[in-house]
Amino acid sequence: MRKAKIVRNTRETQITVSLDLDGQGRAKIKSGVGFLDHMLEIFAKHGLFDLEVIAKGDLHVDIHHTNEDIGICLGEAFKKALGKKAGIRRVGECSFPLDEAVTRAVIDLSGRPYLGVHDASGQAKDKRVHPVSKKEKYFYSFDDAVDLFRAFTLHAGVTLHVWIESGEDAHHIIETLFKSIARALDAATQMDPRVKGVPSTKGIL
Repeated sequence: MRKAKIVRNTRETQITVSLDLDGQGRAKIKSGVGFLDHMLEIFAKHGLFDLEVIAKGDLHVDIHHTNEDIGICLGEAFKKALGKKAGIRRVGECSFPLDEAVTRAVIDLSGRPYLGVHDASGQAKDKRVHPVSKKEKYFYSFDDAVDLFRAFTLHAGVTLHVWIESGEDAHHIIETLFKSIARALDAATQMDPRVKGVPSTKGIL
């Protein structure tokens, strides 16, 4: 039963995240930001996590609080669902291409929060995805994605490095980021029958 539910209510956001690590990639996402909904659906699909995210935030200001607080709740959900981390593989890696864009992610469920972002392409920073419809007034940028995963790593207690190997289209770059991290997480959270107890010489993670 590697599941978790996190509820976070502040003056800026009200967020509920439900997670099943051993799911089928089902997603129910309502963040108020269409592009972020799409990315989180992709995250669930490629990680084979069942994920529900219901968020209401101060979007009249901008997307920052909603985006970051979803990252916080997502990190707390993974940490809670993993429990003591007994029997897991612990480390995962994935390189994911989408046309001209390639992102590589490496993750260690170490208990030590760290995010390293390496933009080998020189293209990712400050790139923005345009609204997906005329009704959607919010932009989503590569920096927004980094903010989400920075909050995630801090609250999940994981070490995550990502390399933007190539890319020109902002949509493609951000999408490969979410896909590669999801698949690396899937690998790291998998149970390995050869692992007895916690996969660390310390005895805890």
